[in-house]
Amino acid sequence: MVPTICSHTNVEMPAIMYGTAWKENKTADLVFKAIEQGFRGIDTACQPKHYNEEGVGEGIARAIENGIKRDDLFVQTKFTGIQGQDPQRVPYDPDASVRDQVKQSLSVSQRNLKMIDALVLHGPLKTWDMTIEAWKTMEELYELGDVRQIGISNVYDPELLSALIDVAKYRPATLQNRFYNKTEYDIKIRQICKEHNIVYQCFWTLTANPHILNSSTLQEISKAKAKTPEQIFFRFIHQLGIQILTGTTNTEHMKQDLGIFEFELDLGEFESIKALGPF
Repeated sequence: MVPTICSHTNVEMPAIMYGTAWKENKTADLVFKAIEQGFRGIDTACQPKHYNEEGVGEGIARAIENGIKRDDLFVQTKFTGIQGQDPQRVPYDPDASVRDQVKQSLSVSQRNLKMIDALVLHGPLKTWDMTIEAWKTMEELYELGDVRQIGISNVYDPELLSALIDVAKYRPATLQNRFYNKTEYDIKIRQICKEHNIVYQCFWTLTANPHILNSSTLQEISKAKAKTPEQIFFRFIHQLGIQILTGTTNTEHMKQDLGIFEFELDLGEFESIKALGPF
């Protein structure tokens, strides 16, 4: 069983979620396989450039046909601004206002997925005013009950996050970022999240950290616990209080990722990995 994390909107989210970027025509099969293995959280986006959201919906529908209860699933999608879209496959009217683009994007997501728990702003838009317009529209959709919570992604400037929290009627429930050394593992961002009870979600966690996975520290703990270095690092991330996204296409790796809740790192092991940071 995957433990859950409760957002400040009282939404229960799995502590690990399956990410669906770059799966293309394999998306439906991989989403079904992930749910079959035990994943109960699915992350996607209304962004044909990098996601096959319709395929995500197909995979979820197949899982439900095979006995999975809808209430046991947490489905998160994103509104992606025009700058992040393929000009040939924009899922909304590129000439519409930001407000209408957000609404049109959600309508497409609702058609693709049939069920949405969370809507995430895929990143700040071209200007601050556009970003706020998108956020205010998402707040309206939240008030209407179209989604159970709203969040934001790809925010690496602590001042921008603080400014959004200051002007928002509803602060983000989640913040999803790359987790890597280039941004010092978002220490300042994560502190703001902690202060405002915002769940921090990490992605690109294994790919961006080969120096951690290959370190003697991880290798030694891995050997002692008979777990893979990837499992050790994911377990460390979980014990940091971070919600994990993983996008593996390998069934055995899916099982290993879900297996991180079957063991714990003791204080010495945790602190030795933390020293590899900054974390």
